[in-house]
Amino acid sequence: MQLRYNFRLYPTPGQRAALARAFGCSRVVFNDGLRARQDAREHGLPYISDGELSTRVITEAKKTPERSWLGEVSAVVLQQALADLNAAYRNFFASITGKRKWAKVAPPRFRSKKDNRQAIRFTKNARFSITAAGRLRLPKIGDVPVRWSRTLPAEPSSVTVIKDAAGRYFASFVVEVAERPLTPVEPETGIDLGLTAFAVLSNGRKIDAPRFLRRAEKKLTHLQRALSRKAKGSNNWAKARQKVARRHAKVADARREFHHQLSTRIVRDNQAIYVEDLAVKGLARTRLSKSVHDAGWSSFVDMLEYKARLHGRALHRIDRWFPSSKQCSECGAVAESMPLNVRSWQCPCGAAHDRDVNAAKNILAAGRAERLNACGAQVRPGAGLAQREEAGSLRGVA
Repeated sequence: MQLRYNFRLYPTPGQRAALARAFGCSRVVFNDGLRARQDAREHGLPYISDGELSTRVITEAKKTPERSWLGEVSAVVLQQALADLNAAYRNFFASITGKRKWAKVAPPRFRSKKDNRQAIRFTKNARFSITAAGRLRLPKIGDVPVRWSRTLPAEPSSVTVIKDAAGRYFASFVVEVAERPLTPVEPETGIDLGLTAFAVLSNGRKIDAPRFLRRAEKKLTHLQRALSRKAKGSNNWAKARQKVARRHAKVADARREFHHQLSTRIVRDNQAIYVEDLAVKGLARTRLSKSVHDAGWSSFVDMLEYKARLHGRALHRIDRWFPSSKQCSECGAVAESMPLNVRSWQCPCGAAHDRDVNAAKNILAAGRAERLNACGAQVRPGAGLAQREEAGSLRGVA
């Protein structure tokens, strides 16, 4: 499987100027290609093929006075910009024709030099390399210092150089990595994600929500007010904007580190992991939107998914309509309603439940049922080992 390894770059002033030139040329080629296809569509002309577009906006454009400066950067950077445009069109066409199963994709949009993220990509054809001194050698840019936090497990197939809104530079290497299965373990866990507690495990353990954005709100408010008092476009405005961006980057980095540490621990300690398929986009449009974005459930589950695959663990998503909070994990009875302010409740069977722990137990049971149930028998968290073994033996699972 392919993984990305990100490292911080520290280019010199001259290298920053060369990178800015490469970002600009890549953006211009992307926009020229998009404009050419839009013009062809408006005039009723056939769709411009990838090869013809490359000839028009790169090869022929370099010969004109208006675009002669495209030759100052690596040709691979320009070709990869068009590759991104072609991929965006393919995803858009697959989306409107129903071939793409996920959320609808909008048509490509023009790139701006004011975008928060600028990026260029070098493939093996560009002959980028890592020098003996540990620097990243990029064509027509030079040897860029890298802060290596670990060694790459294999030779990278491509590298993307990124400049974020805070003015930081990163190198993102794509590396082909063989799966590294961990020693099999017995425990399995169900995870209920929330806002009060970030994650509640079926064994009753609760992981508190760090609330990185909420904790940084006071400082962010101060910085954003200072930004609002500056004349837009002035040097002081640019400095104030970067201070805000750096604070947001610090929050995002802390959240990502928390997700990495927690997901690694869960994957290491459990053979199978079950999570609910939450409708994050819908929740992000409610009054809880800031807290939902602060939690970052989607990125956390994505980390669980790729780490489980890498280390030979199983991860299953439970249907979002499954009544995990309303169902009793002991008898299986489902309550008529369960408002959010109800944090604990008692079932008519006599079982007392913590709302989140009960939901995690039900998620675990639903996941096991999908894997083990072959004849309609329900497997509940309260069921004994004998019942689970019996259900497993019906499918030939030891």
